[in-house]
Amino acid sequence: MTDDGILHGGKLLFVVLHKNANCVGVLNIHTLNIRQIEWTHQVMKMGQNYAPVYLICLLLVGMQCANAEDQVSPWRWNCDKGKCVKTENDPQSKEPALSLEACKMFCNDYGLLWPKPTGRMELGNFLSKININNIRVEIDRRGRSDDLMDAAGKRFQKLVNLNFPLGVTPKASGKSLIIYLVNANPDVREFSLTMDESYSVRVGAVSNDKINATITGNNFFGVRNGLETLSQLMIYDDIRNHLVIVRDVDITDKPVYPYRGILLDTARNYFGIDSIKRTIDAMAAVKLNTFHWHITDSQSFPFVSNRRPNLTKFGAYSPAKVYTPEMIADVVQFGLERGVRVMPEFDAPAHVGEGWQSTGLTVCFKGEPWASICVEPPCGQLNPVKEELYDVIKDIYADMNDAFNPDIFHMGGDEVSERCWNTSQEIQQFMIQNRWDLDKSSFLKLWNYFQTKAQDRVYEAFGKRLPIILWTSTLTDYAHIDNFLNKDDYIIQVWTTGADPQIKGLLEKGYRLIMSNYDALYLDCGYGAWIGSGNNWCSPYIGWQKVYDNSPKQMAMQYSDQILGGEAALWSEQSDSSTLDGRLWPRAAAMAERLWAEPDTDWAKAERRMLHVRERLVRMGIQAESLEPEWCYQNEGYCY
Repeated sequence: MTDDGILHGGKLLFVVLHKNANCVGVLNIHTLNIRQIEWTHQVMKMGQNYAPVYLICLLLVGMQCANAEDQVSPWRWNCDKGKCVKTENDPQSKEPALSLEACKMFCNDYGLLWPKPTGRMELGNFLSKININNIRVEIDRRGRSDDLMDAAGKRFQKLVNLNFPLGVTPKASGKSLIIYLVNANPDVREFSLTMDESYSVRVGAVSNDKINATITGNNFFGVRNGLETLSQLMIYDDIRNHLVIVRDVDITDKPVYPYRGILLDTARNYFGIDSIKRTIDAMAAVKLNTFHWHITDSQSFPFVSNRRPNLTKFGAYSPAKVYTPEMIADVVQFGLERGVRVMPEFDAPAHVGEGWQSTGLTVCFKGEPWASICVEPPCGQLNPVKEELYDVIKDIYADMNDAFNPDIFHMGGDEVSERCWNTSQEIQQFMIQNRWDLDKSSFLKLWNYFQTKAQDRVYEAFGKRLPIILWTSTLTDYAHIDNFLNKDDYIIQVWTTGADPQIKGLLEKGYRLIMSNYDALYLDCGYGAWIGSGNNWCSPYIGWQKVYDNSPKQMAMQYSDQILGGEAALWSEQSDSSTLDGRLWPRAAAMAERLWAEPDTDWAKAERRMLHVRERLVRMGIQAESLEPEWCYQNEGYCY
């Protein structure tokens, strides 16, 4: 073994080259389909503290000798004026060669990182070979987040192994890598809108045969983000068949916005738990932190309510298409380990129907002609004058608290129709008795009557005054919102366009906003109509470029500190588990960088990294849509 170096553009980019290594381990894919990871727990005495050391071992199955030339890429890349230029690689040449990903790592200011860091960003000039069998993660076990730290360390190793093409086993030589995870507040494991997600990553050589990486965070969530970044600093060199890591790294990073989410509607069509988990795993890869679960609607009620089981019995599409408390708890834990909160939404008083048939608590369910009553079939709204209604919804809230234990709750409040309520003689009589007219302003009073009583039931069911989110609606109109909704209690989620005057009006009145403007963040837009002919209501299709350029800061101007973040929405009238990945990804990754970094540049500056994050998602098993021919990924600067 000798220490050689690669010079490129005046920078030494590669160290520790191993010669005469023509016998490599290759996975026998007839025996194993995936690489297996064995974690060995060792306890090292450190003064009075004990820290587990995880030895990461890659089992090499079916060892066989192969000609080194069979493993070598015929291509090399050179960084020329910010572009990686593809040329033929001559194995006999003494001139050092860069693989494609090695070139990309050093040929722009942010390497292959996504989202790009917001603080100090120093990528050194070295790539060091890492022995895949000698990677250790050391964690101080001192608090309530120990299990989460363990899970994050294991997930990190899986991400590292995804660098290798199927059927290829990298050489097991090179430097050892020790990763130190420093958690300043190990007892913190709860989400909040004020939680600290910042972290720092430092990578450097401590000897000729050892690399140290230190990740520091003020809690588990920060440390987890740091591990995500570190995994992106490790790449596979297909010229030398080796895992390498960027050396001499110094990064400090934190998000601009505390709320960065994806909404998935699992009521119009059912989504399997595996597809939901896959979505959350992809979210973690790009540092999104909120999975907004729109779990019920007028079409179905798949949420299993232990206190009101008939809602699910009569409301689910089938007994197999439900979400039990155990299934939800599994998803919640899966998300927590990845820094992703799982937030439920029970949309009311509109968007109810199936499951409520025998309760006598709804009006206009399946009303016809539906277009004169609601926005899509089937119509249905809760009857706010029924006093027993509030006992039922309190039970639903309590069941959601048991299953989700959320730090934020979404009460919906979307697309309430006074025309629906006005079909009920009982509601009309109630309004007359209260000396209300039957006009729009009076129906706002009725809506507020419901919202006030429902809000009280939320606090009772959850046992605390947690933040509540509502969709923009006629109730949230800035002209009168402060007559109905306290700005300290409610967060408003904007689904209208990014140019809607309501945004400025709500901000001027001090309300906090989450941006989901449909003209940039509704990822179900641009497909054929599901009622009638033509295209669906929010066409055209929204490309990743528009998603990336959708800046909450520009929409809010001087009120940007009242923007909590944003959320991409996938309403599922035309989507289910089989189409989920392609609808969301990689477009949701474009939003992730916008919300994490709020860059002052447009999509064009991010395009080359965007192509790479799409490739990374595919390696994770996400069936992300292709953005360009792979030729563009390998030949930068030509596809413009």
